[in-house]
Amino acid sequence: MNDRSLPGNLLDRLKAIVGERGIVTDAQERAPYENDWRDQWHGRAAAVVKPASTEEVARVVQLLAAERIAMVPQGGNTSLCGGSVPDTSGTQVVINLSRMNRVRQVDPDNNTMTVEAGCVLANLQQVADQHERLFPLSLGAEGSCEIGGNLSTNAGGTGVLRYGNTRELVLGLEVVLPDGRVWDGLRGLRKDNTGYDLKHLFVGAEGTLGIITAAVLKLFPKPRSHATAFVAIDDPHAAVALLSKLRETCGDRVTGYELIARICVDLVLRHIPGSQDPLPQAHPWYVLVELSDSSVGDALGRLFEEALGEAAEAGLVRDAAIAASEAQRGAFWKMRENITEAQKLDGVSVKHDVSVPVSRVPDLIARANAALAARFPDIRVVAFGHVGDGNIHYNCSKPERREAQQFFSEATAEVNHIVYEVVNGLGGSISAEHGLGVLKREEIKLYKSALELDLMRSIKRTLDPHGLMNPGKVL
Repeated sequence: MNDRSLPGNLLDRLKAIVGERGIVTDAQERAPYENDWRDQWHGRAAAVVKPASTEEVARVVQLLAAERIAMVPQGGNTSLCGGSVPDTSGTQVVINLSRMNRVRQVDPDNNTMTVEAGCVLANLQQVADQHERLFPLSLGAEGSCEIGGNLSTNAGGTGVLRYGNTRELVLGLEVVLPDGRVWDGLRGLRKDNTGYDLKHLFVGAEGTLGIITAAVLKLFPKPRSHATAFVAIDDPHAAVALLSKLRETCGDRVTGYELIARICVDLVLRHIPGSQDPLPQAHPWYVLVELSDSSVGDALGRLFEEALGEAAEAGLVRDAAIAASEAQRGAFWKMRENITEAQKLDGVSVKHDVSVPVSRVPDLIARANAALAARFPDIRVVAFGHVGDGNIHYNCSKPERREAQQFFSEATAEVNHIVYEVVNGLGGSISAEHGLGVLKREEIKLYKSALELDLMRSIKRTLDPHGLMNPGKVL
């Protein structure tokens, strides 16, 4: 019963817009669009529609809005919070933008490119590189996530320290509104002081206010040299102190700064074939540090060595390996990027994507560890992430797989509450870069003021009065 949730001849009318290859109704073929990457949320859609142009998106939305049918915008479906899958009613239509994958324009002199929402992030990085430019957004799912989803969740990644979140990387948007009208805001301007900056309503809105169909993205000069090191440290306090030291010495050349607990390295070595320990001896904590510069030659490497030497003399560094080749640099980054996959292979965990002021990262880890250990003495914490911008992925489980599943089922709510209370007490956020989706929709009510929530609901009602755009997410 593939399409019985759609009234009348609606399926035929949708096919008339997007063609036979633009619609999916078979239950087995729908499955990849109905289930999330973490295998935590499982929905059922009335149909999956795959438009190939903004015009087709607009016509699909107009048709579904007229019938009061809820829509779920979707890109690469790599959400970690259930934000890109339908509910279980079988009445919602997924609008997947993967066919909209054209780069419309590259303007090297303006350092911009105009791209469609279905472009895979890694492909955009390659296009920028071909034009001797850099698009700096980089994250673990970049081989499958799509830029529309990155914009909708205001994705972060490993380059935030120098280049900012996705919000800072966009100059203009094209958006199909919940009634099917198209807002063309594709302006490549760095100065435009003509009223409300509407694009920021849609960046980070998780598809609840409209469907982003295209964007003007910022490009940067292509780095000509890199210096990368895997650095052993005593604890998160040393990580923060070392970051301050490196920024004093190297300035904005510090591009990536990732905190990694030893348990993360052990998980990668256990589950990811071909992985190697970056240092000859085990240490309790590490930071992966990368500097980049537009200059050529080995000046950056010498600067990095001097800075690390000074930090070692100050007692901030236990050991360090500086990448001597591009292959070694890649291996260091794979160690960091494979943590999430390794933890998934090891078993289910209670995941947290939280942020605090950079100076409070050590307090976050220490206080949350202590509070959780008091309640769950044998809990295992896997902490890693973008300490340079205060965003830590703080994941909790039990060491044994069978115990981990039971722990996840029975203790998730309590673990979340403990961690979120610590985060809130430090002036932090319970969602740093993954969004709210379904996962944190209820918790956010405890940590945002009534006024903030009321303002958000007012914006939602103004743009989507019938509540048709990704209902049940964020609010």
